[in-house]
Amino acid sequence: MKMSLKPSTIDELQQCVQQHPRVLARGAGTKSALSRVDATTQIIDMSDIRGIKEYEPNEFTFTALAGTTLAEIDALLAAQGQYLPFDPILMQAGATLGGAVASGLNGSCRLRYGGIRDFLLGVCFVDGTGALIKGGGRVVKNAAGFDLPKLMVGSLGRLGVLTELTLKVFPRPNARLTLRVTCSDLTDAVNKLYQSASSTWELEALDIEPPATLLLRIAGDENALRARAQRIQNRIERPAQVMTDAEEKDYWRSLAEMKWLGKNAILVKVPMTPKRIADFDASLLSYSVMRRYCVAGNLAWLAWPVDRPLDALHTLLLSMDLSGLVVFGPANRIFLGKEISQDLIRRVRKALDPDQRFPEY
Repeated sequence: MKMSLKPSTIDELQQCVQQHPRVLARGAGTKSALSRVDATTQIIDMSDIRGIKEYEPNEFTFTALAGTTLAEIDALLAAQGQYLPFDPILMQAGATLGGAVASGLNGSCRLRYGGIRDFLLGVCFVDGTGALIKGGGRVVKNAAGFDLPKLMVGSLGRLGVLTELTLKVFPRPNARLTLRVTCSDLTDAVNKLYQSASSTWELEALDIEPPATLLLRIAGDENALRARAQRIQNRIERPAQVMTDAEEKDYWRSLAEMKWLGKNAILVKVPMTPKRIADFDASLLSYSVMRRYCVAGNLAWLAWPVDRPLDALHTLLLSMDLSGLVVFGPANRIFLGKEISQDLIRRVRKALDPDQRFPEY
């Protein structure tokens, strides 16, 4: 088994890139499918390039090295009453800041404030020549130059090795509450999702848990939450269970940690629209696939059984003009379904990685 390279400084990282013909960075490996490589590619373990370099609570920004775990950042922010509103996934599993940005993945509770792309202010990364590149800045109003930070979100490590990142953060809500609404069927749940998404309820999360349960999460002042929840329940006109405190927190954390998948599943992300949920869900019934519709129905998470060929899902997504990204689990590909145009990325790759040190997608 090939040993990973494990630089402890930026200089060592630059040498690793320059001295090896094919490399790919990996953080904690929580999204294993995204860092799977063939025998010709050398893994660069980023776990020693870690630490929080700067934190300005009054400015609501921090800068940290890419190998820093999200759990460490979350603890630091919590001490100052702040948090990461894009709801990072797999934080308790050890996910790193660099991995979160490179994967571009967010949790259900990104609904109100946006995804990680909306919070990333600045990046530093090593390109395919071994040069250290900087983009963006450390203040919210910085808008000079080409928007490299946005480009690195979801790049999967194929445009450069992230080394340092600056993000803005938000005040942590005093309390949260979740309404678990029982609908008559999936069509009813989707209709209520439309109603909720177009409301003024300021929801933190809006998910459908098949077959017909709608989850609505709100946050704010603890004394006002119950009254807000009652108003929502009166408008939505369906039976609802109220979750609060530890039960509520554990529920959403288990979702962000993907514990609902169970064992022996391949996690697949499928961009979605609410109007397509019913047809898509019906097409999955014969495959016995656990699934969840998140972010007001704009994202589906699938737990594809490992004993079923992934080609079947690829064909299904193609037939519905949908695309999928394999996040973890045994898989021989990371992209499924409809092919997304890579023309812009190819041009950027040519500029940042002229010697093609980073593998193809």
